Amino acid sequence: MRVAFQGEPGAYSEAAALEHFGSQIETQPQISFEAVFHCAESGECDMGLIPIENSLAGSIHQNYDLLLKKTLYVIGEHLMPIHHCLIALPGASLAGIRKVISHPQALAQCDGYLHTLAGVAVEPVYDTAGSVKMMRQQGDPGIAAIASRRAAELYHMAILADCIEDHPANFTRFLAIGREPATPKSDAKTSIVFSLVNQPGALFKALSVFALRDIDLTKIESRPLVGKPWEYYFYIDFIGSVSDPACERALAHLGEYASMLRVLGSYPLYKLKTD
Repeated sequence: MRVAFQGEPGAYSEAAALEHFGSQIETQPQISFEAVFHCAESGECDMGLIPIENSLAGSIHQNYDLLLKKTLYVIGEHLMPIHHCLIALPGASLAGIRKVISHPQALAQCDGYLHTLAGVAVEPVYDTAGSVKMMRQQGDPGIAAIASRRAAELYHMAILADCIEDHPANFTRFLAIGREPATPKSDAKTSIVFSLVNQPGALFKALSVFALRDIDLTKIESRPLVGKPWEYYFYIDFIGSVSDPACERALAHLGEYASMLRVLGSYPLYKLKTD
């Protein structure tokens, strides 16, 4: 099985793919999130894995937009704890660091720690593991990267500080995407996107179709409807499958209010493992 992810080998997305699908898969690194979608859509790979939100830094809006733009289904989810390291060349010292590079999401998740590094510049780059690769190629002991311990080991770099995220409860939620919908038999979650005519009470009526049926909403996200200022797409995750009678009736009811409604997919509900 070939699974596409954004970033370089050693990226968190690759680690999540290996956890979710198993170590037997072939991971295929891609330069961008759009390339991951293209790879899965075209059949160059069997499916893709994308980050969709982080418990500290929030949603990855580009991937919400791509879920609407592309024709793929959400077929699974994966939650992974994220622990960041400050990584530098072997022999480099924390006192000598002048610049820190990483993916914007990783920088945001370590914002508090970065503010303790007086006079150190921060520069966003395309990937966490990619920042370690760039640092190694530049060979400058004054540059450090933020990435995983696995990335440091993969590129034979030194760890100057560990667990530098702003809060230990730092999780990223990933979505598996594929060309065919999943058919979860129990403990399911469903993702949808819809738009509404902008009129009083429209969003209240839309959300009430779930409340009336005791359907648990776990996420709501709004994104601009391009070309129509101050109108929005609403992305919702709820507990249940489109094959459940209550969920089926709720979606039919929502269709009476929505100017556009699309089911992105029903998939097995991920249960975070605890010790």
